[in-house]
Amino acid sequence: MPRRVALYPGTFDPLTNGHLDIMRRAVKLVDHLVIGVAINEGKGPLFSLEERVAMTEAEAARIPGETTIEVRPFSSLLMHFAEEVGAQIIIRGLRAVSDFEYEFQMVGMNQRLNPDIETVFLMADPRHQAVASRLVKEIARLGGDTRAFVPPAVQDKLMEKFA
Repeated sequence: MPRRVALYPGTFDPLTNGHLDIMRRAVKLVDHLVIGVAINEGKGPLFSLEERVAMTEAEAARIPGETTIEVRPFSSLLMHFAEEVGAQIIIRGLRAVSDFEYEFQMVGMNQRLNPDIETVFLMADPRHQAVASRLVKEIARLGGDTRAFVPPAVQDKLMEKFA
């Protein structure tokens, strides 16, 4: 039986409990999950690429199951990276209808680039639907408590950044 490989891409700046929820659910569907940490300097990340990869690796290592997980940075076109890692599936999380509009356009373009790679959408757990990295950073910057939105180690890193 062929090995099912999926790619879950994102900037993970910072990694949230919502991201982890999608990862935990994605490993139930595939044999190998590649978590692609996008370099994307255009978004002006709070954490360096190395910090985001390290935080993601640490949290991914805690995900139970038989699925192997690999965390890799990337700066190329998503479909090129998916081909490079041998992914047949791209995993995307959806929080709201507004996410769907953007993702719908991306799927159309990605299908034109490589029709052999499918995109699978996982709906956010209702507890995490409002969680967005952008909002988590804003809460932390203004001295708010982000413990409900990020793992403890990420919370510590956020506190260091805004100390």
